[in-house]
Amino acid sequence: MYWQEKVLVSKNQWRKSKMSTVSLKHVQKIYPNSVEVKKKKKGEVKKTNLKITDEGVVAVDDFNLEIGDEEFVVLVGPSGCGKSTTLRMVAGLEDITRGELFIDGKLMNNVSPKDRDIAMVFQNYALYPHMSVRQNLEFPLKMHKVPAGEIKVKVEEAAEILDLTPYLDRKPKALSGGQRQRVAIGRAIVRDPKLLLMDEPLSNLDAKLRNQMRAEIIKLRQKIKATFIYVTHDQTEAMTLGDRIVIMKDGVIQQVGTPQQLFDHPINEFVAGFIGMPQMNFYSGELLKNEAGKYCVKLENAVMEVSEEKQASLAKKNVQPQPITVGVRPEHISLGGESGKSIEGTVDVSEMMGSAIHLHVNACGKDSIIIVPTLDLGGKTFKIGDKINFTFGGNVMHLFGRESHQNLEY
Repeated sequence: MYWQEKVLVSKNQWRKSKMSTVSLKHVQKIYPNSVEVKKKKKGEVKKTNLKITDEGVVAVDDFNLEIGDEEFVVLVGPSGCGKSTTLRMVAGLEDITRGELFIDGKLMNNVSPKDRDIAMVFQNYALYPHMSVRQNLEFPLKMHKVPAGEIKVKVEEAAEILDLTPYLDRKPKALSGGQRQRVAIGRAIVRDPKLLLMDEPLSNLDAKLRNQMRAEIIKLRQKIKATFIYVTHDQTEAMTLGDRIVIMKDGVIQQVGTPQQLFDHPINEFVAGFIGMPQMNFYSGELLKNEAGKYCVKLENAVMEVSEEKQASLAKKNVQPQPITVGVRPEHISLGGESGKSIEGTVDVSEMMGSAIHLHVNACGKDSIIIVPTLDLGGKTFKIGDKINFTFGGNVMHLFGRESHQNLEY
C-alpha cells in the first residue's frame, strides 16, 4: 500500500513535505474596554502598563516578525506582556484587530483554526480523561477522517518518538505530569502539521521534570523537523530552546535575537535584567570623558575606563557625558581591585551553591550579587557584615541612559 510505504520509509525521520514560514506584519490586538475593565473594589487602584485607547486595551501593539521554515522561535516575557495572545492569534483562537498574518505566504486573518494546518500544545495538557493514550493520539486523525491503517502507523510512530509505547493503553490519570505532556505533544505532532504552537507547556511541572522535558523537546525537534512557536515566561527555557527569542513587555516587542545576542547585547535595561540568571546588577553612575578624551564610568569613588570596542560605539553615536545606569552580570565581577578602580560593599548573605558562592552585597546603595567560583577562594569564607572590594572590566559593562533606559551603544 502506497501510503504505508511512504510512512514506513520515514520511520527514523518524521515526515516533512510542507514549508512552514510565518509572517506577522504590524499585528495589533485590542480588547474593548467593556471586556477588559472590571468593577473595582472601593479604594482599589487598577495597575496596568498596557496602552489604553478609545477603542480599548492594546494587548499586542505593532508586532512584526518573520519566522523561517523549521525555525524554533520563543516568545518570552512577564505575565500580561501579550505573548500568549500573540500565539492565540497565530492559532486563530483570537481575532486580529489590525495587521496581517501569513503562513507560507497565504493570508490567514479570516481562515478558521481548523483550516490553518497547525497544532497547539496547551499548558494544562487538555487530554481526554476517559480515553487511553492511544485513543488520545488517534482522536485528531479520526476527526480528519484518516484511514484506520494509516492511523495505526502514525500513532505507533509518534509513540516511539516520545517513548510512550509502554503507556498506550493507560488513561491519563495513570500517568505522571511529564508523561501527560508527552501525550499532549504526541497528539499535536501525529497530524504532521505545518506549524507547532506550544503555550507554556512545562509550567505545571516541577523543576526536575521541567529540565527533563526541555531535553525531550530539544530531541523531538531534531526528529520531526517542524516550525515551532513556543511561549514561556521562563528565560531558562527561552535560552536553551530557541533559535531566536522575542522578548515582550506591555504588548510590545523589546528585542529579537539569538540567545547569545540578547545576553551579550541587550538593547535596553528591561532586556538586560530579564535575560540571565542571577539577574544583572544595576548601579547609578556617571559617564565621563577623561583628559585623553576616553569614556570612563564613575561609580562612587571608582573610575573605570570602558573597553576600546565600547569607546568606538559610543564615539560613533557621539554620546555625551551624562548620568547613566551601569549593568554588570554577577559572573563578570571579580573580588579585589586597585584603589580608585574598585567598589566597596558589605556582605549581606553568602550562599554556597557547590561550584560557586553567591555573595549578596550592598554596594552603591543597591543590592548586588557576585558569583565567586569556590576554586578561586582557597578556603576563604564570608560572614554577614564583611567588607569586600570588587571590580569588573570595561568590556563587561552595559551602559544605559538614566532616563531613556536604552543601551547607549545601540
